[in-house]
Amino acid sequence: MTAVAEKYPDTTFGIVDDSTVERDNVASLVFAEEQASYLAGVAAAKATETGVVGFIGGVDIPLIHKFRAGFEQGVKDTDPNVKVVSQFLTQTAEEGGFSSPDKGKAAAEGQIEKKADVIYTAAGLSGQGAIEAAAANKVWAIGVDSDQYAQEALAKYKGSILTSATKDVAKSVYKLAQSVEDKAPRTGILRGDLASGEVGLAQSNPVFADNAKLQDVIETAKKKIISGDIKVQSS
Repeated sequence: MTAVAEKYPDTTFGIVDDSTVERDNVASLVFAEEQASYLAGVAAAKATETGVVGFIGGVDIPLIHKFRAGFEQGVKDTDPNVKVVSQFLTQTAEEGGFSSPDKGKAAAEGQIEKKADVIYTAAGLSGQGAIEAAAANKVWAIGVDSDQYAQEALAKYKGSILTSATKDVAKSVYKLAQSVEDKAPRTGILRGDLASGEVGLAQSNPVFADNAKLQDVIETAKKKIISGDIKVQSS
């Protein structure tokens, strides 16, 4: 990206997720995944009946650390007595941490054996295995990136998907394209967050959306994050 952006200085480029390129004609589209994960942690802390919740990260890298940090903080700020069991599937992507449903399923089953009854997985395709395990054991799963309750591939498990921490890449890319169309290209590091609506929590599961008390707690946390009263850790 750096080389190509230098070669074509009159073209605006965008690069998405966990990479930044310092060129005058490049927009680095990154996201506050930790903020959405914090709200997922609030939901988990409120939903657990065993007092144990789980986090599964696909690969042990800084991007996934953001998901874990936000989730753990959201849980602890909501109920410090809730235990969080966290693990990563692999050390590198080449080992299949983002592409192995069997690894996700095995990890979730291990956490369920430790009494976790809400499991949040940030692991790409591997997360489908974790959701399958949650459904089989009648515990809650929390999806990631898109609204996994609405995904056709997971339709038979959707009743076990409490919510998903979402990341609206499409909105971020559209805003960049619109800025170019408007002859005022956005460049530099552009961070999508709760305030911009580019991260958040999905509301598709009526069990989640219709729980007024839970929604009030989540909305309060969201407002405090946006105002800066809550500083969400990213590592």
